[in-house]
Amino acid sequence: MNEFEKNVQSKRNDAIDSGVGFIVSFGFFATLFVIATVIKFLGA
Repeated sequence: MNEFEKNVQSKRNDAIDSGVGFIVSFGFFATLFVIATVIKFLGA
């Protein structure tokens, strides 16, 4: 066992962090999609 396994900085569940990361990235790309769709709609 190395020193990093003994001295853990974050004890939170990794599944929660990965879920938050997925939702944030999905929201970012969904926002880009909505903005692009609005611009396309206004340009038509």
